[in-house]
Amino acid sequence: MSSLLKPFSVCAGPCESGGARRGCSTPAAAPRAPSARLAAAAAGLSSLPLHQRSCAARRNLAAAAVGGRKITHPGKAILAGGIAGGIEICITFPTEYVKTQLQLDERANPPRYRGIGDCVKLTVQDHGLRGLYRGLSSLLYGSIPKSAMRFGTFEMLSNPMRDATGRLDNTRSLLCGLGAGIAEAVVVVCPMETLKVKLIHDQCSLRPRYRGFFHGVSEIIREQGVRGTYQGLTATVLKQGTNQAIRFYVMNALRNWYKGDDPRREMHPIVTATFGAAAGAASVFGNTPLDVVKTRMQGLEAHRYKHTVDCAFQILKHEGPQAFYKGTVPRLGRVCLDVAIVFVIYEEVVKLLNNVWHTQ
Repeated sequence: MSSLLKPFSVCAGPCESGGARRGCSTPAAAPRAPSARLAAAAAGLSSLPLHQRSCAARRNLAAAAVGGRKITHPGKAILAGGIAGGIEICITFPTEYVKTQLQLDERANPPRYRGIGDCVKLTVQDHGLRGLYRGLSSLLYGSIPKSAMRFGTFEMLSNPMRDATGRLDNTRSLLCGLGAGIAEAVVVVCPMETLKVKLIHDQCSLRPRYRGFFHGVSEIIREQGVRGTYQGLTATVLKQGTNQAIRFYVMNALRNWYKGDDPRREMHPIVTATFGAAAGAASVFGNTPLDVVKTRMQGLEAHRYKHTVDCAFQILKHEGPQAFYKGTVPRLGRVCLDVAIVFVIYEEVVKLLNNVWHTQ
């Protein structure tokens, strides 16, 4: 009789022993989920009795296997990110060129360009259509490893932070994006951007010194050493860190909102592109002042500034606060297109890789 009076609980899912324990029904076996998700779910179940713990853990496993977002292997993220970055920069570089020219066109010189259209017109007149692609090689060589580093680092940081269904909350996406931005800034972006700005700035002079990418790189390193490619590191870290923090935060928030309670809901490439463009726009308005300071610190006139703060102070003193938003319009067009293209290509390449590269 005493055994009949013992309390029992009802839970869904198969029990640990595989048999029918009282109060725990045994439905058809659920598909197994990756062990990493089991470990994550188990952390919150350690205080339960053994039979309740087993049932709850398997219930979480079933939910993750059936409805969760598949975690992307960092190797796939690196490959997909590199492919996306290379394609994107070939499409959007002219807007980057115009943005950089306008940011380097200081009022005190006086300015050479009256606006975006005038910059494009004068460049084509002086150098032809190919002039809008001056410096492309430096960005192309850098964009592939940059995007690879960005997405690989983001997935590496975010995978352990996802819940049992593979969902990443907005705060953690912000932190993971910040980490990804800092990593790409130190490893790839700072030297790449320094070379790009110097090559573009060199074209503004009456007698350009650099005959191409490799000649420009060799001359810069010969004259200034490797440190010459790391001008404006602080500004670059600040810019890239905030850039990716904002972009991944907005993208993840919009993705979570779109999918709601159904993590299995597929996102059409048009939806992904729209969300990516919104994330890019948010990052432009959020950190263009840092981008202007970074560009000045990496230009041929960088020796005029003692450090990043001094650069910002001199811009404010001599050109006014509006100078911090020079090049916003062309940057807005480029970045929105950039982020939209990168996220779409990245997601599609990952889907293709999942069919041929099977990982846990």
